[in-house]
Amino acid sequence: MSKITFLGAGSTVFAKNVLGDCLHTPALQGFEIALFDIDHERLQDSANMLNNIKKTSGSTSVIKVYTDRKEALSGAKYVVNAIQVGGYDPCTITDFEIPKKYGLRQTIADTVGIGGIFRNLRTIPVMLDFAADIREVCPDALFLNYTNPMAVLTNVMNTYGGVRTVGLCHSVQACIPELFKSLGLEKEGVKAKIAGINHMAWLLEVTKDGVDLYPEIKKRAAEKQKEKHWDMVRYEMMLKFGHYITESSEHNAEYHPYFIKRNYPELVDRFNIPLDEYPRRCIEQISRWKQMREDLVNDTNLTHVRSHEYASYIFEAIETDVPFKIGGNVMNTGLITNLPREACVEVPCLVDRNGVTPTYVGDLPPQLAALNRTNINTQLLTIEAAITRKREHIYHAAMLDPHTSAELSMDDIVAMCDELIEAHGKWLPEYH
Repeated sequence: MSKITFLGAGSTVFAKNVLGDCLHTPALQGFEIALFDIDHERLQDSANMLNNIKKTSGSTSVIKVYTDRKEALSGAKYVVNAIQVGGYDPCTITDFEIPKKYGLRQTIADTVGIGGIFRNLRTIPVMLDFAADIREVCPDALFLNYTNPMAVLTNVMNTYGGVRTVGLCHSVQACIPELFKSLGLEKEGVKAKIAGINHMAWLLEVTKDGVDLYPEIKKRAAEKQKEKHWDMVRYEMMLKFGHYITESSEHNAEYHPYFIKRNYPELVDRFNIPLDEYPRRCIEQISRWKQMREDLVNDTNLTHVRSHEYASYIFEAIETDVPFKIGGNVMNTGLITNLPREACVEVPCLVDRNGVTPTYVGDLPPQLAALNRTNINTQLLTIEAAITRKREHIYHAAMLDPHTSAELSMDDIVAMCDELIEAHGKWLPEYH
């Protein structure tokens, strides 16, 4: 019996999408779906939910719960990762509140920036533990990483973990539908090319019947910028740098030095930037969980419609050899020629029985590659810090981050990092 292992299965809503999709996929019937999480109560919740979907879908797959990670991974053909180390309380709170003392404000803090750096530092050791288990008990498994910070964790698993890893993010498949809906354009028949790095990939080309749609997109975007809306940062970046970005405005507001500035507080209002957005979402999700649990876990007639998440389509393409195209995060083996080879990039990939095969992109427009490199610098120094356990590389990563370095002095950055290292305590290995 083939096996799909889900690490972080206590993420019940996300498990519903990814594994509910698998239960509805004909090519994945008869699989064992192995669930593992360190929160045993949430783990059982997810198992109950999936058994409800199994009943209504008629799936022949078997849902199994594991409290031993190595047993959960043993013999797996596919592994899906959706963990969050340290959770909202205390780690996310720490990532926001300590920088705020220094005057550094954030929106999401899960990619780069000071929040992204420390989320990486506490997650990488756990991921490398996963990698050690995988090399021992399922060395040929394909590892699908959904956990942020996407680029760094996918890079670490490939470069240092010795595990065949592809990173997956919703922003690629959502890019065209969201943009076109916002601008009142029809998306049917549109051809698009997207490449860059995770959360900062670029809509490089967008055409319909051979006609370039960018002039009309920019015309409508410029008109829309005259009034407040939810996507103002991305529109501004497109109008200034020429291309639309895959990930949301609240994310991109903190990836660049242009939008969240103490000396220009009016920019936050002008571009409708939701500071402290991620903690707000966490609080709302926690408050909604009781009702969601009732709806998901205790509903024995729970149904599911296959979602747009890539995982089940990747497994299906490999099992059936019917090709499927994804936007995947992979190592830059010469795929984007003006980004560093040691970086993890997000490019179109073909999936079939051979696995996930990335496609060649070539040079990005120079201004887009330059923006990507500003974030790659911090990513690579964060990896250096995690692998060498040298505190100085944490400082380097933070000092090279565009938003952090635009707001704080080097002395303040060092002091802030020291305070964050101390506050995270048991979640961080010892840095010398």
